[in-house]
Amino acid sequence: MKIAKLALAAAALTTTAAVAPGVAVAQEAAASVAAGTTVYGNDGAEIGTVETVDGETAILVVDGMKAPVPAAAFGTGENGATLNATKAQIVGMLQAAQQEAMAKRDAALVVGAEAVTAKNAPLGTVLEIEGDNVIIARGGDEANKITLLREHFAAAPDGSLMALLTNEQIDAAMAASAPAAESTGE
Repeated sequence: MKIAKLALAAAALTTTAAVAPGVAVAQEAAASVAAGTTVYGNDGAEIGTVETVDGETAILVVDGMKAPVPAAAFGTGENGATLNATKAQIVGMLQAAQQEAMAKRDAALVVGAEAVTAKNAPLGTVLEIEGDNVIIARGGDEANKITLLREHFAAAPDGSLMALLTNEQIDAAMAASAPAAESTGE
């Protein structure tokens, strides 16, 4: 799972003044960040790049992981936009959040679990789990089975099982793969 839903700790990212080794970094006013902005840590090292900004939230990409960061958490230093944290601190927070999310998903992903779609519509019942393959009886009908990957699931806020896809996306993927299976004789 590359997208970690994480609100970075406000205390770690406050926009107070920070001092990098030998360099004063002024962060009195929040920096204006836009897509493509390179962000630096309080140690002066590059952290990552802003992918998008939507209102008061910027999506920061760090080592392929994405984190929502309040736009007000950014300051301005000698190199440009800054956060009052190091890359290692942010990567650690993202990895911890990712591990927690996977543990919650795996706790919810059990045979017999009822799954819903990303739009909270019924998907079906988990029949089998074979490694990373999850076999679902769509709508509870064991004659209407689909296989999704473990990575296609997450734990909903209430701890139940939720697919990260909609029924429409699943139907489209099945329709797209059907002609290929027929043409190969499978």
